[in-house]
Amino acid sequence: MLHQPDVRDQAVATPVRTVALDRARTLITLLVVLHHAVINYTWFGHGDRMRWLGFDLVVLFNDSFFMACMFFISGLFVRDSLARRGPKDFLGRRGWRLGVPFLVSIFVIMPIAYYPSFVRYNPQAADFNFLQFWWHTMAVGPWPSGSAWFLWVLLALNAIAALLWAGAPRLIEALGQCNDALRDRPMTAFAAFLAFTIVIYLPMRLIFGDSSWLVPGHYPLPIQTSRILLYAGYFLVGVGAGEAGLRAGGLAGNGVLAKRWMVWLGFAIVSYGAILLMVYTHHSGLIDFNSPPLWWHTVYGLAFATFSAAMTFTVPAVFLRFERSSFWLLDAMRPQAYGIYLLHFIPLIWLQYAVYDSDFPAFAKFAIVFTGTLSISWAMTVLLRKIPAVARMI
Repeated sequence: MLHQPDVRDQAVATPVRTVALDRARTLITLLVVLHHAVINYTWFGHGDRMRWLGFDLVVLFNDSFFMACMFFISGLFVRDSLARRGPKDFLGRRGWRLGVPFLVSIFVIMPIAYYPSFVRYNPQAADFNFLQFWWHTMAVGPWPSGSAWFLWVLLALNAIAALLWAGAPRLIEALGQCNDALRDRPMTAFAAFLAFTIVIYLPMRLIFGDSSWLVPGHYPLPIQTSRILLYAGYFLVGVGAGEAGLRAGGLAGNGVLAKRWMVWLGFAIVSYGAILLMVYTHHSGLIDFNSPPLWWHTVYGLAFATFSAAMTFTVPAVFLRFERSSFWLLDAMRPQAYGIYLLHFIPLIWLQYAVYDSDFPAFAKFAIVFTGTLSISWAMTVLLRKIPAVARMI
């Protein structure tokens, strides 16, 4: 009997490219570069002597949502890829696209990037050339991963998804059914997502705090302790949303998620205001700065969870709603976005080092570092992608 093909069946046959989601991923990459460019000029970062309080607000804004949102977006494409390739080929390709860049990052990119910091802050630096510094990093540490920490965590989550697909495929199907059931009830979907965010984040924050990182020995495999479940949970929700279909339901260009983009943005603005209020309370002297009370941690954690959930709805919703609009910078940057993410630490830290001793104001230093980092890492990626094997990777 003839039947109308399901949207998800079409997705298995042909890889789905959604302009809105490509733009969302590229925006997060741009925010990562921005985040790392400003953090040296914040009071929070304690880096350069030139600082501006406004940069602290930028860092606070980014840090409260952008990596969780990136894990959610990354999860959206997993189901179709697993269905198209099978778990074995899927993992092989993920290893090539994530594992190999991670190894290149920790063995090559990050040592080159962090060498200026070692020279500036270590009195024994005069006795170390770069090769000696590289060996010291590998053998003794610290061995920083920089932004590459995202790659090993994402690879581990992809491996878990592949195992679920092979051993318990009905579980991923159930995740998709949960998403599909809420496709026409956006407020219920947001309430459920927010409740889920609170459950997986707030207890971990209250137990470990928000500044603790889990680092096995001196090896470059860190992850922020309080956000382990947050990142894993958002990734799995993304897998479920991808199971429900990337061009159907909530992720449709004319769907309910996109139509209510102003609602999600409103939630984000209000919850970010609550975060700022908690930060002000922390610094105002109304509470003990070194040991804030439990109620403060709880309220801050709830505001953080609400902002993270709201922005994870807002970012794709805005790009879905305005999919036909022009976003020239994001569209131009998209093919190079992954390479920029991998390479940007090299020009970033070297440029920070170059302007460190100057008397330029904080904004001028930031402008030099940000524009230089984006331009140089963009150009480096364009050149590297001329190598066919690299182009297939990044």
